[in-house]
Amino acid sequence: MPYKIEIEKGIATFTINRPEMRNAVNADVMTGLEQFLNQIEDNLDIAYAVITGAGDRAFCSGGDLAEFHGFRTADEAFPMLSKMAGLLYRVATLPMPVIAVVNGAAVGGGCEIATACDYRLVSSSTKAGFIQGTLAITTGWGGATLLFEKDGKHDRVFRLLSEAEVHTADQLLAAGWATELYEGDAEEGLKHFLTKMLTIHPSVHRAYKTIAIRKWTADFMRDRMLEEARQCSLLWESEAHHKAVEQFLTKK
Repeated sequence: MPYKIEIEKGIATFTINRPEMRNAVNADVMTGLEQFLNQIEDNLDIAYAVITGAGDRAFCSGGDLAEFHGFRTADEAFPMLSKMAGLLYRVATLPMPVIAVVNGAAVGGGCEIATACDYRLVSSSTKAGFIQGTLAITTGWGGATLLFEKDGKHDRVFRLLSEAEVHTADQLLAAGWATELYEGDAEEGLKHFLTKMLTIHPSVHRAYKTIAIRKWTADFMRDRMLEEARQCSLLWESEAHHKAVEQFLTKK
């Protein structure tokens, strides 16, 4: 199974379970994420949602290029891009706090998934970056919209996206993308992170989340994320993108 859904003691966890593919997102993972969201969106018993990857090498390496490289035109790429953008909008607007446990490398779309979450709990050994520019495309799942919306510092976000580099965990913490770093076991890291939050009734966290969602709704964030997907689809069909992907797959 390319994903796992677990609900225990008020914590719902979605795990991308493709460690052999560095937890790259394919159509099956997207289906699983949709199923996860359907299960928890209206479930008042869920206090926290967690998204992570199987193993300790990768949180998520973005979209599975071996599967998605078959899309050659904007019209072929847009359905995938817009579907994932819609799913990440739903992740961002879940009524409870959402925590990305970044337990390994996170690049490209993996960073977009983590950005959709409210908190990014990052392994101290992690390296991550919005590397889409190296493939001659932009973020396509709404990640740039989410980053500009949540961070608020234009030049810092613009540089993070445009330079398309991979950063260390310490650099990500200094940049404000990582909420907190943890050493060693991811489960213990999450437990430590939740220690203080668990002393506050879940209704309080939900109430604060409602305030954030109200702003994002007023700012038409979903429409902007879908427009970002459209923009990416136009770059997707360029010769520069196809050439960059072919070079990347050849190196692998």
